[in-house]
Amino acid sequence: MAAAASLLLLLTAGCSGTREENERMTLSVFAASSLTDVMPDLVEVFQGAHPDVDVAVTFAGSQVLRFQIEQGASADVFASANEAHMRALEDAGHVLRSRALAATDLVVVVPLANGAAIERFDQLAQATRIVVGTPFVPIGAYADTVLSKASAVLGEDFAADVRDRIASMESNVRLVRAKVELGEADAALVYRTDAMNSDRVGLVPIPDAFNVQAQFWVGVTMSSPRGDEAGRFLDFLSSPPAREIFRAHGFRSAGS
Repeated sequence: MAAAASLLLLLTAGCSGTREENERMTLSVFAASSLTDVMPDLVEVFQGAHPDVDVAVTFAGSQVLRFQIEQGASADVFASANEAHMRALEDAGHVLRSRALAATDLVVVVPLANGAAIERFDQLAQATRIVVGTPFVPIGAYADTVLSKASAVLGEDFAADVRDRIASMESNVRLVRAKVELGEADAALVYRTDAMNSDRVGLVPIPDAFNVQAQFWVGVTMSSPRGDEAGRFLDFLSSPPAREIFRAHGFRSAGS
């Protein structure tokens, strides 16, 4: 009888453990490549406060993630490196609600050896090989805006010379930066936050008159079966602890 009771206790305990495991849920987050460094720290703090939720993050270019969501990929939260991709998903009924997440600006990165001797933005045309993002990825669109604004002050020849020296266009900002890190480019335009998180590149500032404020956006997908948890994660990303983590990684508050 005692043995039977002990066996029943073990089975009950085993069933209880299984039930607790089944009650845990995984939140799927699609995030822009430029959030690769900051997002793990954000997830760690969120999971510490919400032990019933696991957060799985997929990183890629914002345009790639947008396409995957449009094609039915399972994602609960989407974090974009610009507002345009978020608005497109909202207009098509794929995102329920969104908000500005964080901001940064652009810089030029050069190899540490800096063979092209680029020390100021107006020397960018000294480079033989420049790398930018494709026009469809946020960093590419932002870089194009920078060059257009610069041409109004430095002349159309400056922007034309820089564009003539573009050796490749990459599908996300990490690939853009990698070309410089590997010595395959003389210069590239990336987010300041990506430059700060690499010890293999030098940073050349872009004058405020030419620069842009890159605004990151985050939203809950319409198809998410975990809307409540996705909303909790969205609220967390705007909380003081999250803003402090963003600041530690070089981001500014949205709109600043």
